[in-house]
Amino acid sequence: MIIDTKKLQKAVMENKKKHGFNTTDIEFELLRLHGEANELFEAWRKNNKKNINEELADVGIFLLGIAEMLGSDLGEDIVNKMKINEKRIYKNGVKISPYDNDK
Repeated sequence: MIIDTKKLQKAVMENKKKHGFNTTDIEFELLRLHGEANELFEAWRKNNKKNINEELADVGIFLLGIAEMLGSDLGEDIVNKMKINEKRIYKNGVKISPYDNDK
């Protein structure tokens, strides 16, 4: 199933407005995203599968909201970044610079 990220971003923003959440302060949202990522880490560390899924969703929701605040399309950004990553060269999981001929 393909997800319409722009539609999701707009739904996230509507939910934020409906509940009186922040819709303009990107720095604050980035700090909140950091907190959600930490909650995801703690859920994973405790092997709490149900909570892991909820925290993954929270991280995604914050990313979608931030993308909407920035006027970006997170889905398009991800696809574009994946194309860049596909062309990168890695050795043992480490990105090799095209300028590093001796590696």
